[in-house]
Amino acid sequence: MFDVVIKNANLPDGREGIDIAIRGGRIAEVGPGIAAEAGETIDATGRLVSPPFVDPHFHMDATLSLGLPRMNVSGTLLEGIALWGELRPTLTREALVERALRYCDLAVSQGLLAIRSHVDTSDPKLVTAEALIEVREKVAPYIDLQLVAFPQDGYYRAEGGVEALNRALDMGLDIVGGIPHFERTMAEGAASVAALCRIAADRGLPVDMHCDETDDPMSRHIETLAAETVRFGLKGRVAGSHLTSMHSMDNYYVSKLIPLMAEAEINVIPNPLINIMLQGRHDSYPKRRGMTRVRELMEAGLNVSFGHDCVMDPWYSMGSGDMLEVGHMAIHVVQMAGIEDKKKIFDALTVNSAKTMGLKDYGLEKGCNADLVILQARDPIEALRLKANRLLVMRRGKVVARAAPRVSELRLEGRPAAVDAAEYAPLRPGKA
Repeated sequence: MFDVVIKNANLPDGREGIDIAIRGGRIAEVGPGIAAEAGETIDATGRLVSPPFVDPHFHMDATLSLGLPRMNVSGTLLEGIALWGELRPTLTREALVERALRYCDLAVSQGLLAIRSHVDTSDPKLVTAEALIEVREKVAPYIDLQLVAFPQDGYYRAEGGVEALNRALDMGLDIVGGIPHFERTMAEGAASVAALCRIAADRGLPVDMHCDETDDPMSRHIETLAAETVRFGLKGRVAGSHLTSMHSMDNYYVSKLIPLMAEAEINVIPNPLINIMLQGRHDSYPKRRGMTRVRELMEAGLNVSFGHDCVMDPWYSMGSGDMLEVGHMAIHVVQMAGIEDKKKIFDALTVNSAKTMGLKDYGLEKGCNADLVILQARDPIEALRLKANRLLVMRRGKVVARAAPRVSELRLEGRPAAVDAAEYAPLRPGKA
């Protein structure tokens, strides 16, 4: 006897007509034609069933704060940081918790059940850390929330930044963050990378740094991060987020850099929506696209996962918690439009991001947690093209969100009565 059986599902790896049986919050069986009694049977009707979406890079302390205390008129990264500096002294724990919980509601509706959020530790009051720790506890039944101690104003640059970051880690934040390119000098940036990696090694924690989020090709802190990762025995536990300076580096230097990153097993986290919005602001034309070298990094075997980064905050006035929107933008901006390319992009929203976050028992195999999403699409390629509706979201075997299929009624003589966009496609790739 199973608690739930999902029938007739298409899986991201291409298997079709698959049943998924769930018992005790875990996947008990996966295969075609599972014949057993179940408390509930859900017919996926040939639609895509995916493990949940994962966002490995977000700023939950700033989310939904757009317009406070004013708008980012220039739309630049630096004005966004300045705006956040104006807002930070006015933050209250109650307001931070309320905004974060509202965003988590949105995330669940989008099938986003794991998030890594950077938490600004530059204010020694650490109200952001207190609030996000409370949120982590509140959402634990339905979202895996990891918290990064992030010295937004610089580990060395901000007054009291060193002590505040350590106190935030003592409070229970999960990951050591940094922002070396925002320190006063390149030398201080490199020194911050070494110091923060030492802290992570001493505490047994992962590292996730905003690294080289700039158009300056001489911002090369990722090289230092890779070296310190090896030095401190942190292979596989370190993420470099953004890495946008790589879009301006010369190819000879990158031919040396990428193997160093691969040796260190760096996890790479580009943020397509925010990177293409904020980078290249000093360019007229040619205008840089604001993305790191995604294809080359994937081809070198590095684990690449995409983050949403921001939703309606001082840096980004848009966003909806939709990781398919992130992937949709990535396809365009990194020009990965081939069939296999799109499959890799989908993986960067799911399994790759789960690896970055170190999520246990993630996936659709027997024994994994029964966390999944049914999408109004037949396969990952179609899901990305349509930014497909989430018809059902399940956490530990329990439905936590549902949505009706997105269907438009037509009133055209001699034409169909309704249109489901997922049914309007050419022959499926690889099908005769």
